[in-house]
Amino acid sequence: MAAEWPTLSLREANVTLIDCEHRTPPASDAGYPYVAIPQLRNGRIDLSDVRRITHEHFVEWTRKARPSANDVVLSRRCNPGETAFVPPKLEFALGQNLVLLRADGTKVYPPFLRWLVRGPEWWEQIGKFLNVGAVFDSLKCADVPNFKLRIPPLEEQRAIAHILGTLDDKIELNRRMNETLEAMAWALFKSWFVDFDPVRTKAEGRAPGLPQPLADLFPNRFEDSELGEIPAGWAVRLIYGIADVVYGAPFAASQFNSTGNGKPLIRIRDLADESPEVWTPEVHPKGYTVRAGDIVVGMDGEFRAYLWGGAEAWLNQRVCVFVPKGGYSAAFVRNSIIEPLARVEATETATTVIHLGKSDIDRFVVVVPTMPVLAAFNWACQLWYDRVVANKQESRTLAALRDALLPKLISGELRVQDPERFIGGATP
Repeated sequence: MAAEWPTLSLREANVTLIDCEHRTPPASDAGYPYVAIPQLRNGRIDLSDVRRITHEHFVEWTRKARPSANDVVLSRRCNPGETAFVPPKLEFALGQNLVLLRADGTKVYPPFLRWLVRGPEWWEQIGKFLNVGAVFDSLKCADVPNFKLRIPPLEEQRAIAHILGTLDDKIELNRRMNETLEAMAWALFKSWFVDFDPVRTKAEGRAPGLPQPLADLFPNRFEDSELGEIPAGWAVRLIYGIADVVYGAPFAASQFNSTGNGKPLIRIRDLADESPEVWTPEVHPKGYTVRAGDIVVGMDGEFRAYLWGGAEAWLNQRVCVFVPKGGYSAAFVRNSIIEPLARVEATETATTVIHLGKSDIDRFVVVVPTMPVLAAFNWACQLWYDRVVANKQESRTLAALRDALLPKLISGELRVQDPERFIGGATP
């Protein structure tokens, strides 16, 4: 019975805390990742915007704390209690205010540790030992080994780690697949509509390396335009020639709630993880409902075009949607605005937060190909975009299942029957 599971401190469970270097190495243009607090996201280490350090600094900063597979990185400050597990073969140095938790396997199965530190009992211990500061709340290294948690039998730990890990791995696989699909769509868009590779090679008397029926759709010469040379027969248009721009409505903050009353509301802060945190019962007369596959752009702080894969939600003010016109796909429109948005972000100056305004969007211009070329691009890339959205929706479902199962499994409320038979040969 779960009630018979022992409650042990991390120290008693032979989970060791390893502290970081309390200093920061200089950044390098290339080299090893230096993982800091912002890289801990949703239980994983996200290296997308990580700082890099030289090999010499990596050696120096890992003498004391060198992460190993299945270690858990714990944040002691800013977001105290946040954790991320270390995947196999990932080499990095540990940033300030982070520590490693390492199970020796005698009482805690190392792949299970990542789940043990995400359950309700973990957060109860965080609340118990949290030091509230004037600027940042924090945890003391001396307190963490005293955290007391209920520890299931090892065979049950292995089964739980297998169940939750399988769900999490599928979510991560979907994320990586989406990165690849979006990169493929951008590479094709850039080749055809930015660098004009097929036209350029034909103009030089070379074969463009495309199937002949597709190659025949591209012209073999350029002509002048307001943007310089573009393929003959193509056109330069304002963004409004390919998409309508819908701006969010000013929903009343007084009606925002976190209880699910009404419909979710998309604010700028919700774009990155596509998980609105507030709802509103208000039905604004200028309200727009964002649906899966829409192109959503925040207008303050940073300007990125997000392919929405979350639930249907209202669009709040300072967020806008680019709605493709007939014949134009989300793949074409989104890739068309990536560089104009980047230019605005690079040139915008403000004392606090940079802003994207309608006057900026009014100046967005795009090169539009002939309809047969556009149709060929849409046929390939919109299928990829549809797959991206489907993957996001599947991942949301899997994440909800994982998050619902986690507290029930590690508390013993939900038991794995015959765990050894369940996991079979899945564990070493």
